[in-house]
Amino acid sequence: MGEINLPKGWAITKLELLTTDISYGYTAPSSYDEVGPKMLRITDIQDNSVVWSDVPYCEIEEERLEKYLLKKNDLVFARTGATVGKSFLIRTEPPKAVYASYLIRVRTASEELISVLSHFFKSQQYWQQITEFSSGIGQPNVNGTKLKGLTIPLPPLAEQKIIADKLDTMLAQVEATKAHLERIPGIIKTFRQSVLSAAVSGKLTEEWRDKNHFIPAYPDKGKEKFKSDLFDSATQSLPELPKEWGVVPAANILEYVTSGSRGWANYYADGGALFLRMSNVRYDTTKLDLNDLQYVNLPESVEGKRSLVRKNDLVISITADVGRVARIDMELDEAYVNQHLALVRPSKHINSEYLATCIAAVNIGVKQVQALKRGATKAGLGLDDIRSLAIPFPSIEEQDEIVRCIEVLFTFADRVEIKATAALDRVNKISQSILAKAFRGELTADWRAANPDLISGGNSAKALLEKIKAEREAVKRQPKAIRPAVKKSAGSRMSKQIIKVVEALKQAGEPLSGQQLLAAAGYPNDSSTEQLEQFFLDIRDALTIEESIVKLERGGDSQDWFAINKAKN
Repeated sequence: MGEINLPKGWAITKLELLTTDISYGYTAPSSYDEVGPKMLRITDIQDNSVVWSDVPYCEIEEERLEKYLLKKNDLVFARTGATVGKSFLIRTEPPKAVYASYLIRVRTASEELISVLSHFFKSQQYWQQITEFSSGIGQPNVNGTKLKGLTIPLPPLAEQKIIADKLDTMLAQVEATKAHLERIPGIIKTFRQSVLSAAVSGKLTEEWRDKNHFIPAYPDKGKEKFKSDLFDSATQSLPELPKEWGVVPAANILEYVTSGSRGWANYYADGGALFLRMSNVRYDTTKLDLNDLQYVNLPESVEGKRSLVRKNDLVISITADVGRVARIDMELDEAYVNQHLALVRPSKHINSEYLATCIAAVNIGVKQVQALKRGATKAGLGLDDIRSLAIPFPSIEEQDEIVRCIEVLFTFADRVEIKATAALDRVNKISQSILAKAFRGELTADWRAANPDLISGGNSAKALLEKIKAEREAVKRQPKAIRPAVKKSAGSRMSKQIIKVVEALKQAGEPLSGQQLLAAAGYPNDSSTEQLEQFFLDIRDALTIEESIVKLERGGDSQDWFAINKAKN
């Protein structure tokens, strides 16, 4: 952390000097059977909260329970893995629970201090240090020793409470705003589908039909019978339609239907013809997605040029996520579709965007495609399935009006979504801005000016550090309680002295869980933080440097298991 200009009365210190305890968690398999207390894991902490009813249980000896028992105002810290540095403050009295070995628990002497620390653990100053601590190693890891060395800007005790209260209030407001903004994309998605459903069932153009009743319902083209049980079944699934509309099978309004080209992977190139794939067709839109492009360089004799794409063609996904549709709304110099897409060319009797809308709408195309999937004898969508789709068929003039109305409403939705995304980006930055101001003393500048006696002399951060130091020394001088000896069974794996984990595995002659390996390597049940660090570093070296042991896939107990690497031993 760079040089900091601190307010009067503040001090720079290390986390170790502020805490009464920094300890590793308990190593044991978890169980959803109620075999003991709950065991809090990294994965149980989501969105800065814990759903305690979902946290599993573990077995633990009664004499060890107090050491690992979680209490109100404990701060737990993820010390390894992809979420290293994530923290969670237990603000209310938890159920009877211990914490797992991949967590570190931090305790302080005061509620104000732990509250301030919990906010600091979310600041950019904090994350910069965590990144530095965990860089340069394969598995991100911040052990207890490194955590103790965190540089902390410390306010006076009275100011800590003011800062904590302000941050609690301001960040809660930010989170509430963020939650509202994060819901907007889902609302917009629902709005778009509602627009499509209303459009293809005639609701969007009710007023238009009242004003244009003289326009013929729909032309003779499309009325001829298409013999297909699939079409008859699809017709039954349609919503109620205006009396002026007809219903036609897609086959009667299409000039051309074909599947894409197979086996063109050998022709992939950095340039050439565009090769459209599933990734170019998305749900809830008929727009072609050109963010992920693939090109092909084709020889003259290649089969499959039948799938050459023209403007106003539709492409429909026919494997995996079937039924996605996109309209080619521009001139593409040369483009083809692969075997996972069907190429559909509408006739002049239907607006191609209207047809794409029908296929994309939940109450028309999506509903029919899902029914075809359920009744299919093989995976995917066949070309006859596409020809059999039942399409609501208004006059071409009304089709054009439907497309225009959709464009107006979707343009409005796009603007709202863009503004919401920009607002969410600003809100995400606000949290860090508030935290930065808090730990520069800017949030409490007026309070300090009004309360100089509460930040100076015996009330300064320097005086607080001296008080914490004196209290820690007093605790050290107290006689330690003598623990009763625990008789070990004859079958115990406990060694008389600490040995390398690879030697412990050799002596065991079989794979061991993390807890079993800890005991087999000679570590005591009440291992100190330093001993646990030594154990985990030994495992890391044996796994990544010496490669003398291997980690096995986790079993049903959700615990890591280790075995000798037979290729190296």
